[in-house]
Amino acid sequence: MSKKGLAVILPGIGYHKDKPLLYYASKMMRSKGYEIVSIDYDHMPKNIKGDAEQMKKAAEIAYEQTEKQLENVIFSEYEDVVFIAKSIGTVASAKFIDDRKIAAGQIWYTPVTATLSIPADDVIAFIGDADPWSDGEKLKDIAKEKGILMFSYSDCNHSLECGDAERDIEIIADVMKKTREYLERI
Repeated sequence: MSKKGLAVILPGIGYHKDKPLLYYASKMMRSKGYEIVSIDYDHMPKNIKGDAEQMKKAAEIAYEQTEKQLENVIFSEYEDVVFIAKSIGTVASAKFIDDRKIAAGQIWYTPVTATLSIPADDVIAFIGDADPWSDGEKLKDIAKEKGILMFSYSDCNHSLECGDAERDIEIIADVMKKTREYLERI
């Protein structure tokens, strides 16, 4: 008998559950028998890249909306909980888990710098070294310091795309392979 699992999917701004990283991660979790709860964000600030105040505001909104959408979830009913988050959703994921002391694994697709300021255990992360939203080298250094397993993809942007369709497909396959391997360990 398999254990009862829950996967919480948290989007980025403009990167929703039907985009490749979250779509395939959700599909993988569903195939493993996990119940899926997808968070949606609305009324997010526009043109926030490079604006620290707007980024902070977006993270606060994401967190508040995550809280609201998860208020009726009883995490203790699940034997296995995994939060799978993209971009600003990684901030909401890390903060929600830390605030509530939930025993949960975390998968971060292209976390923003603020995410790594929140205490987190049992995390795997993926970034592109050409991501205009984050300082990849700084994130890798912080992740290493905190013991977070982080994979970096050369010449890839904030969606882990590099501009070549075949390579993009290879990258998504590699990310999903590493995601699956992580899930097998937790």
